[in-house]
Amino acid sequence: MSSPLKSPEGVWWNWAVSRQERTWLGLALLWCVILFGWMIGWRQLGAQNPVGPTTRISPDRYRAEVEAYEKRARRTDQGLVPPGVDVYVGAQQWTWNGLPVVLQAGKRYRLHLSSYDVQHGFGLHRDARTIEQFNLQVLPGYEWVVPIDFKHPGVYDVQCNEFCGVGHRTMHGQIIVE
Repeated sequence: MSSPLKSPEGVWWNWAVSRQERTWLGLALLWCVILFGWMIGWRQLGAQNPVGPTTRISPDRYRAEVEAYEKRARRTDQGLVPPGVDVYVGAQQWTWNGLPVVLQAGKRYRLHLSSYDVQHGFGLHRDARTIEQFNLQVLPGYEWVVPIDFKHPGVYDVQCNEFCGVGHRTMHGQIIVE
C-alpha cells in the first residue's frame, strides 16, 4: 500500500525557513535560556535543598552507625537529643531509624541519610506548608551528609516520598525543633 501523501522533492532540510517559523524557534530558544537561568538563580538565591557530600557505605555499616548514634543520644519523651551536631537517620521499609529527634532552632546540624534496603525519599515539611518543603532521595550504599538548620520552632513531619513497597504509606517520622 502506498501513501496518499506526495513525497517532498529534494532535500527538505535545505529548504528556507519562513520568517514565522524563525520567530517561533527564537522564542522557544529564548524561553529555554530564561528557564535555565532561573534554575541556576533559584538554586543559588532561593530556598532550595542544601547539597552536601555523598560517600559510599555499605548498608550494614550505616545501620551500625545509626545504632551507635541512638545509643549515644539522650532519650526524652519527645525523642532523641543528639550528642552533637550530627544526626543520623536510616531508612528501611517502612520506618525511619533515628527518629523522632529533638533539635534546637537556629543551630546548624549535619543530617546523615542512607537506606538499608531500597530507594526511599526523605520529605520534610512543617505544618503542611509546602513553601518550606525539603525533598531528598535516599539510596542504599550511599551516605548523604546534608547541612541543615531550622529557623522556626515546631514539628516537622518526615515522610517517605518514594514508593518503597506495600507499607509505604506508614513511613512517617518527626523532627521536633525547640
